[in-house]
Amino acid sequence: MLKLGVHVSIAGKIYRSIERAEKLGCNTMQIFARSPRQWRRKSLSPEDIEIFREKRKKSKIDPVIVHAPYLLNLASVKESFHQITIREFTKDLIEADKLGIDYLVTHMGSHKKGTEKLGLLKIVKALNLILGKTKGVKTKVLIENTAGSGSWLGYKFSHFKFIFDKIKMQNRLGVCLDTAHAWAAGYQINEKKNLQELISEIDREVGIDKLKVIHLNDTQVELGSQLDRHFHIGGGNIGKDGFRLILNHSKLKNLTFILETPKEKLDDDLKNLKMVRRLSNNGIHKEN
Repeated sequence: MLKLGVHVSIAGKIYRSIERAEKLGCNTMQIFARSPRQWRRKSLSPEDIEIFREKRKKSKIDPVIVHAPYLLNLASVKESFHQITIREFTKDLIEADKLGIDYLVTHMGSHKKGTEKLGLLKIVKALNLILGKTKGVKTKVLIENTAGSGSWLGYKFSHFKFIFDKIKMQNRLGVCLDTAHAWAAGYQINEKKNLQELISEIDREVGIDKLKVIHLNDTQVELGSQLDRHFHIGGGNIGKDGFRLILNHSKLKNLTFILETPKEKLDDDLKNLKMVRRLSNNGIHKEN
């Protein structure tokens, strides 16, 4: 069965997100556990955590994914900011585990005012410290690829290899592939040969078994533009044929797919979910 969900809102109470995902017909979902653009103001209450876990247990939502806040920067070469990121990320990972979250997705971050190698070394240092402080936590950290704009790391999988090779608890790390980011970074994934080359690159650098989640997003930017712009499935340059290849590839079709497509209209999520199901041979409510 196709594992398909969307990034849903936690407005009101965090456990309302499960109800929203179920209403959309999802069997997996992604959330922010707190505001993605602000520093932590307070932790979730034990009551809210308990209700979230109970609602998730009664639902068919599995896995559940949390996206780390955008403010955090594991690659920061500014030591004070690097230390804040380590502290906040550690708290986020512990809280995710309390919620029973399966995966915490994070970007590598930016090496602004430094070099790529220095930035990668800072990520290694941060993750080793975070994982060391959270022994016993079951939530796995997934590192997401990026479009490569500016000084952002993670636009090629040699960056992933550099990090994975130096992490002491590598079994607690995995990969999240964003299709829009891959396109913007120069991977022409709407052609069979090029999609296979990307999959082979991931397998060569970190192991395809590390790939757990795919952020399924189309984009209207030019190939290799390094611009991070998401668009509706089938309406951009990856297109319907591209997503048909991705959704039905033997190495990908049984992974978890999460939509982060625009929400300009109330029914946008439903339309994008319907399109994905149409394009997937493994889909639910499959249409001709």
